[in-house]
Amino acid sequence: MRILSLFIWITSAAAIFAFVLQPVGADVQLLVSALTIGFLFVITRFNKAGPLRYIALATASIIVLRYAYWRTTSTLPPIDDLMSFIPGMLLYVAEMFCIFMFFISVFVVADPVERPRARQLSDEELPTVDVFVPSYNESAEILSLTLAAAAGMDYPSDKFTVYLLDDGGTDQKRNSSDPETAQAAIDRGQALRTLCLDLGVHYMTRAQNVHAKAGNLNAGMERTSGDLIAVFDADHAPERAFLRETVGHFSDDPDLFLVQTPHFFANPDPVERNLGTYKHMPAENEMFYTMIQKGLDRWNASFFCGSAAVLRREALDEVGGFSGITITEDCETALELHSRGWNSLYVDKPLITGLQPETFASFIGQRSRWCRGMIQILILKNPLFKQGLTLPQRLSYMSSCFFWLFPFVRTAFLVAPILFILFNLKIFNASAEDFLAYTVTYLIASEILRNYLYGQMRWPWISELYEYVQSVFLVRAIVSVIFNPRKPTFNVTDKGVSLNQRQLSNLAWPFFAIFAGLGMVLSYAIYRYQTEPALGDLIIITGAWNLLNLIIAGAALGIVTEQPNDADGISLPSARTAELEVGNQTVPVTIRQISSEKAIVELKKSMSTPLRAGDYGRLLLVDPPAHVILPSVPVFIGKPSGSDHRSFVIELDAEACHFPAIASLMLADLDLPRALRDGRQKRRSYPVALLTLIRWAIFSPFLAITAGLSSKSTSERTSRRRRPTAEKPQPVVEAA
Repeated sequence: MRILSLFIWITSAAAIFAFVLQPVGADVQLLVSALTIGFLFVITRFNKAGPLRYIALATASIIVLRYAYWRTTSTLPPIDDLMSFIPGMLLYVAEMFCIFMFFISVFVVADPVERPRARQLSDEELPTVDVFVPSYNESAEILSLTLAAAAGMDYPSDKFTVYLLDDGGTDQKRNSSDPETAQAAIDRGQALRTLCLDLGVHYMTRAQNVHAKAGNLNAGMERTSGDLIAVFDADHAPERAFLRETVGHFSDDPDLFLVQTPHFFANPDPVERNLGTYKHMPAENEMFYTMIQKGLDRWNASFFCGSAAVLRREALDEVGGFSGITITEDCETALELHSRGWNSLYVDKPLITGLQPETFASFIGQRSRWCRGMIQILILKNPLFKQGLTLPQRLSYMSSCFFWLFPFVRTAFLVAPILFILFNLKIFNASAEDFLAYTVTYLIASEILRNYLYGQMRWPWISELYEYVQSVFLVRAIVSVIFNPRKPTFNVTDKGVSLNQRQLSNLAWPFFAIFAGLGMVLSYAIYRYQTEPALGDLIIITGAWNLLNLIIAGAALGIVTEQPNDADGISLPSARTAELEVGNQTVPVTIRQISSEKAIVELKKSMSTPLRAGDYGRLLLVDPPAHVILPSVPVFIGKPSGSDHRSFVIELDAEACHFPAIASLMLADLDLPRALRDGRQKRRSYPVALLTLIRWAIFSPFLAITAGLSSKSTSERTSRRRRPTAEKPQPVVEAA
C-alpha cells in the first residue's frame, strides 16, 4: 500500500510539472488559469478536511508553479543593464521567497491535528507539578492575580507548588553600585515576599541576572523536584482547570516533553485598540494558535511559546534545562528536545488569559525580540542541519524561522513600483496581457487559498498591515543579528501602561515620511500617464501597486495614533453569580465584567435602600472553593452602568488576601472568553475588507495629524490598585 501511495504521489507530481512547463500564449494561459481558479473557488466552498483539502492545495500550487516558471524564464531584465538588473533580481528573489514560503506553509498546515481532551487521572495517578511564574519588573498588582490563580488551580494540594521566580530582586540588583537600583530591588523583594506569604506561594530569587528568562527558569529547576513544570508569564493567569486539561497527556506518552496551549489576551494590542477592531475581528495571534500550531503538531513540531505550557522535567534535564543561547528560549528549547527524539503536543483550548503591550512602541519592542531570536536560531542552530530532526520537523522549524524575514519582502514590494515610476527602471519585463494572465491569476489563486486556510482567523489585508508597521523597524533588527548573532539581549515587554489622551506614538515619524513619499510618487505617476501614453500600461500597473502601498501606509497612521486606554489589567466577561452586601442589605447579583480592580454587576432584585455612589460594602462568593479562605472582596459602589439602574460599576478595594476570591470569580472557567474568541472567527469578504482598509486610509491621516498637533505624550506605567481619596467608611467585619 505504501508503494502504491508513493507511486501515485510521484506520478501526480510528474504530471503537474509537465503541465507547468508547457509553453503557451497569454490568451491560453489566461483561459486555463481562469478555469483552474473557478475550480479552486468551487472546491474551497466545501469541507476543509479530507481529500478535497489536498485537491485545493494541489490546484492552487499548479497556478503558483506556473507563475514561478514564467517569472523565471520570461520577465527578468537583461544582465547588461545593471541599473535595472540588480533591483530586478532583488524583486525576483523577494517573489521567489514568497513562493517558497507558500509551499512550506501549505506543507505545515496540510493536515492540522485536533487533539482529544486529556485523560482525566485520579488524584493518586497525578504527577507532581512545579508551577513557575518568572518575573523581572512586573508590579505586585499584576503578579497578584496570576499567583492567586495559579495557587487556586484544581489539583491535589500536596502534588503542586507555585513559585514566583523574581529576577527583579536578585543579589546582583540588591548590591548594585547605583543606590536607587539597589533600594528598588530591596523594596521589591520585600513586597513580593510578603505577597507570596499572603497567597501561599513560594518566593525565589537568585544571585545574578544571567541568561535572562531561561537562566531564571533554570535557577528554579535547581531548587525544585516536581515531575512536571508548568510555566506562566507574570501576566498570564490560568483557568482553574489548567492542569486537569493538560497533565493527563503525559501519562499517555512517556516521550512527551511539552503540552502547549494558546495564549488568549484580555486586552487589545495597539493595532486592535487604535483601529477599534478588538471586539469583532480575529486577533492577530489567532492564525498562529488556531491553525499553524495545529499544523505543526501534525509533524511533531509544535513548539514551546514561553508560557501557558507544561514540560517534563526529565526531558529538560537531558538538555541541561531551558536553552539560553538565543533570546527566544522557548522555541530554542523545543528545537533541542525535538532533536533528541522527544515529542510535543498542542491543545487548542485557551486556558490562560493575559495582557498584550498597550503602546505601539512596546508592541514593536516585543516583536523585535521575537524576530531577532528566531533569526538567531536560524543562524546559530539552523534547523535544516540540526542532527536528530525528521524532515517534516526541519521544514516546520524553517517555516517558523523564515517567516521573520518578511520585512525584507515588504520593503522590496514597497520600493519596486517607485523604481519604475521615478527612474524608469524596467525591473519586471512583461506586457499587460502577460501580467494579467500570469501575475493577476497567481495573486487571485494565492488569496483564494489563503482565505480557505486562514480566513476565519485572519481577515484580508490584515497581514499586510501588521507586516508593514513592523517592517519599518525590523529590517534594522534583522541586519544587526546577521552581523552579530550573539549580541541581542532579552528585553522585557512593558505592561500596564495607561494613555490619558489620544496622542502620536513616539515611533510615528517614519510612517508620515513614507506616506508623504508614496503620495508624491502617485502624483508623479499620474503626471507620467498623461504625458507618456506609450508607457500607459506599465504606468497603470505600477501606479496601482503604489496606490495599494499608499492605502496601507495611510491606514498605518491610524495604528501609530494611540487611543486613550485605562490599564485595568485583565478584564473578562462573566456570568458568575455572587452576592452584594451593602449595610444591612444583601442581594444576589450577576457579574457581567470583572477585573482585579472593578466589576460590573447586575442586581437580580431591587434593594430597599437604593445604592449610592461611594457606598461601601462587600462582594460575596457563592459556594466558594475550599482554598478560598476569605470568600469576599471589599468594594465601593460606583455609577450605574445602564439606564435601568440595575447594573452598577463597583470598585474592588482589594488587598493580597482577597485575590484568591477575585481569581475564583474571574478564572473558575474561561467559557465566555473562549466564546468571545470563537465569535470573532468569522470570515470577511474581500470587497468589504478592502472598503474597510480604504476607510482607515482616508480618515487615519487626519486623526494622526490632529493628534500630533493637539497632544503631548502622556503615557505612564500605572499602579493597578486604585484607592478612593476620600476617607473610607468603616467596613463590616468579614468572616473567614
